[in-house]
Amino acid sequence: MTSMNQYKLPSQEKKPEYVRKNFDGIAKAYDRFNDWNSFFLHRLWKDWVVKEAKKAVPGAKSALDLCCGTGDITSRLSQDPNLETVVGLDFSEQMLSFAFPKVNGKSHVNLLVGDAMDLKQFKNESFDIVTMGFGLRNVSDLNKCLLEIKRVLKKGGVFVNLDVGRVRPKFLKFFADVYFFQIVPLFGYLLYGKQNEMFDYLPHSSKSYPDQETLAQILTDLGFQEVRFQNFVFGNAVAHVAKKGL
Repeated sequence: MTSMNQYKLPSQEKKPEYVRKNFDGIAKAYDRFNDWNSFFLHRLWKDWVVKEAKKAVPGAKSALDLCCGTGDITSRLSQDPNLETVVGLDFSEQMLSFAFPKVNGKSHVNLLVGDAMDLKQFKNESFDIVTMGFGLRNVSDLNKCLLEIKRVLKKGGVFVNLDVGRVRPKFLKFFADVYFFQIVPLFGYLLYGKQNEMFDYLPHSSKSYPDQETLAQILTDLGFQEVRFQNFVFGNAVAHVAKKGL
């Protein structure tokens, strides 16, 4: 395990391949890692994402879960009988291999290998709902990714993004940083049993990721409407909800 000061994030150019390769490497431990480092709370946060998405677009028929990883949000979306099409997309084939069992036998669900910044396989205005869970901070060009999401969303559709946030209030930040940068990677190494930089990358990637208010402003500046966010555990995690105008 690397210390806070020793670990160095990959460059923006190297980031996509770095993230893909290292997510492949931790795929088998990823679900348990999420349970341990969030004390199982990530399950409730993902429930909230799907509930809010369906509430925002009551008649939704189609949903795209980007950076779907092992399929937690995809499988939750697949349980909605009103959704006729559910697509989970991730660029890590190993992560997807753990998603397939979660949606096994559901013919309306497709799991695809793809790049969240280049959704060329989807036409404009293809989906009522786009979700993303702990993936946006891993893309090398945040604006490009958000514009692709906006493009594939139908008019009146909703984007719900779950990711890390900045702890509020400030007096808790010290304790949150110790946990996030020191304890969380330790969980990863205990689970995986060998050195893998991804368990250091995951917390450190939050340092270059916009805080709650900044991401809300970015979404607004890109033309999303009714942008709001919901903090979880004092802002350790945060969900943003943004709609595409009619």
